[in-house]
Amino acid sequence: MSNDNLISKINKQLADWTVLSTKLHNYHWYVKGEQFFTLHEKFEELYNLAASQIDELAERILAIKGKPVATLTEYLELSTVKESNKNEDAFKMVENIADDFEAMVSELNVIITLAEEAQDQPTADMFIALRATIEKHVWMLQAFNQK
Repeated sequence: MSNDNLISKINKQLADWTVLSTKLHNYHWYVKGEQFFTLHEKFEELYNLAASQIDELAERILAIKGKPVATLTEYLELSTVKESNKNEDAFKMVENIADDFEAMVSELNVIITLAEEAQDQPTADMFIALRATIEKHVWMLQAFNQK
């Protein structure tokens, strides 16, 4: 069974995390207001998470005989995550990251299904754990914005 579809979906996730990393750096640098200290620190935590995920995703793609995307052009073409417009207030930044994470969770569910169908339990397990991590961050970000 070919892993091409699975590799394609993981590459999309790699693109999402790469664009998200840049967006989180942007938010980290440009957040203002009374939530500055809280969000400045949170965005740093999240871009550090993104950095580790980027490497893990690329290495998993290589482990299953794929080729990770590795250019800015590819990342922007593949990513569901959109760049910041640099005009967001603190609460909009949090809302945007929560929305990005929710979209990524939907994509993770597809990857998990494909990995399980391919009997690739290590990949499925990796993405199940990642889904749990992201879902926790969504809950925290939404709680911050009182959704």
